[in-house]
Amino acid sequence: MSERSPALSITAFATLLLIALLMGANHVAARIAFDHGVDVATAVAVRSVATALVVGLLIVVQRVPVATTPRQRRFLPAIGLIVGVQSICLYSAVARLPVALALLAFNTYPLWTALWARLLYAHKPERRVVRAMPVMLLGLALALDVLGAASGLGAALQWQRIGLGVAFALAAAATFGLALVLTQHEAGTLDGRLRTTSTMAIVAVLALGGVAFQGGFHLPDVAAGWWGLALLTLLYGTGITILFTVLPRLGVVGNSAIMNVEPVFALVLAWLILGQSIAPSQVAGALLVVGTVVWLGLRRRAA
Repeated sequence: MSERSPALSITAFATLLLIALLMGANHVAARIAFDHGVDVATAVAVRSVATALVVGLLIVVQRVPVATTPRQRRFLPAIGLIVGVQSICLYSAVARLPVALALLAFNTYPLWTALWARLLYAHKPERRVVRAMPVMLLGLALALDVLGAASGLGAALQWQRIGLGVAFALAAAATFGLALVLTQHEAGTLDGRLRTTSTMAIVAVLALGGVAFQGGFHLPDVAAGWWGLALLTLLYGTGITILFTVLPRLGVVGNSAIMNVEPVFALVLAWLILGQSIAPSQVAGALLVVGTVVWLGLRRRAA
């Protein structure tokens, strides 16, 4: 039987869009940091340590129970390790590609989520989600100019330039989809604050190991880089906390596709902040994505 996700309220749908906005803005801020002296390991380490400390403080202040089951204790380290790999791969993609293009490739993760859920838990995705996904990806492809038409480079030169970055982004998508599925099925009943603290602490350890291996932190060399590093930390920490708290309750496989609007937010923010132009074909693609996302997010589902 197909896995059914609960119908989304307006508040829940808006929450998913807020996560997409925060994550899109986080990656624009990350690109600013990368352009001014910060490297991937430093960015991941700083944002993960800060997020783990802040959410850990919330656990203490709010007296969140920290009891876990043996099964949760087995899977939490694995989830943290997987998210660590995802973080490094995605920021590596952002460092090599235009922000929105990196997020296009990464936002295939709902497909990976459905695939992992099918392979690991024998869950079939809803037909409506499967039908919507190609339309969304087509819109994203137009919005992000993956064929190089708007830039005038053509497909061959475009992919010669972006191939490695896209590979990193797809690796990030595959690992993130796996992390979402494991979170829902193996740690979904655990308090989201505790899950986030555990995950970010493990990611921080991995990133700090990478920093040590490369000989130390690579910090910003100008004020803009410091602003980028601070904002990516704030935006990511806020978004990931909401993500791991709310998304498992909404149903990962059915609803994670709604956040595919993230690259469109990033595209607009990159245009406003980084000065990237948007061609008419990209605007058409963005409208196609937004329309499909609204249709998917506000649908009524059978119980």
